[in-house]
Amino acid sequence: MNSILIVGIIVSSGFILGEIAQKIKLPKITGYIIAGVLLNPSIVPFIPKSFPEATNPITNIALAFITFSIGGSLLYSNIKKLGKGLLLITLFEAEFAFIAIALGFIFLGPMIIGEASTSWFSVIIPMGLLLGSLGSPTDPSATLAIKQEYKPVGEVSSTMLGAAAFDDVLGIINYSVAVVVAAAFATSTTFSFGNIVLQPVAIILGSVALGAVFGVIFNGVTNLIAKESEGVHIVVVFGLLTICFGLCRAIEADALLAIMTLGAIVVNFNKKQDKIFKLMERYVDELVFILFFTLSGMHLNFSVLFSSATIVLLFVVLRASGKFLGTFIGATIAKSSKNIRKYTAGGLIPQGGIVIGLALVVEQNPAFHHISDTIISVIIGATVIHELVGPICAKIALQKAGEIPK
Repeated sequence: MNSILIVGIIVSSGFILGEIAQKIKLPKITGYIIAGVLLNPSIVPFIPKSFPEATNPITNIALAFITFSIGGSLLYSNIKKLGKGLLLITLFEAEFAFIAIALGFIFLGPMIIGEASTSWFSVIIPMGLLLGSLGSPTDPSATLAIKQEYKPVGEVSSTMLGAAAFDDVLGIINYSVAVVVAAAFATSTTFSFGNIVLQPVAIILGSVALGAVFGVIFNGVTNLIAKESEGVHIVVVFGLLTICFGLCRAIEADALLAIMTLGAIVVNFNKKQDKIFKLMERYVDELVFILFFTLSGMHLNFSVLFSSATIVLLFVVLRASGKFLGTFIGATIAKSSKNIRKYTAGGLIPQGGIVIGLALVVEQNPAFHHISDTIISVIIGATVIHELVGPICAKIALQKAGEIPK
């Protein structure tokens, strides 16, 4: 079957199942992922097995748009309004999830995998670091859906939404560090202060600097545009995002960190920032999400998923433990109210969005070819669980906090 027809089927199927998911009170993303799983080449005979990998350029472009939007959430005035309490909660819940998963898997991984030939340094430690970094982000759309449906009013719901929005940023930073260190272990690179500390720092600083340069270019170009048509702005966004992403890949910089920085520069220093991000939300986001998450589901390897079921459950348990403990500690240090300490973490269980994109980027890195299938299967399997259970946890937490009726 020709590729154009397959793409049409993917978009239509993702859209239909996304609408069905929304009707039954689930996030649209869950429907998109399920559509991709149902269109997996292992199930559908008319889709070639090589098709998911052939769509990497599409998923990378979609990921660039998603990351640009995350950067666009870093408006300084909004961050300032959130206050020290929310920033501490976000920092601790994101980092404790990372630490809990990484350490838990590094110590328990050999027993779970159970293969004598499994190398601690080339498999267990890289997988622990990568899965840990992928445990930090939260899907704010699920929590937002609960807020839109039940209209909760109070400090817990506000803290939930703020932390869910900003821990994606920490997730990308954690990933940027973890992927360099994990690659050094996976490729048996000689360990030194240079490749364990200086190299990650250089990549992170270089990526941020490159993103800032593209942000300045972006702002300059949009200010020079005489035409105010929406189409022109979309073309500029598309062109500069793809150039930035492609250049980062060419020089081995971190594309996601660079594009997130680009988005932050635009939202803070571009006079047309409201128009630009509303254009993305109005005309681009829906198509990007359908393509990205439906294609993500098509990457699922069923045989690996079934053999990794224990790892999926371990990931879910360790992540939830890290989120609850980190939220409690962060809220305690910030001297937040008892309700915030007890119930905020209930809204931080949903996971999807950027974390699937990061898992797909792992697949494209040759250093992780021997573990990428497991990582993608674990993340997609855990995402389905989190997107099903997460909204229920958020609703119960808000009920206990007294912000919505029981």
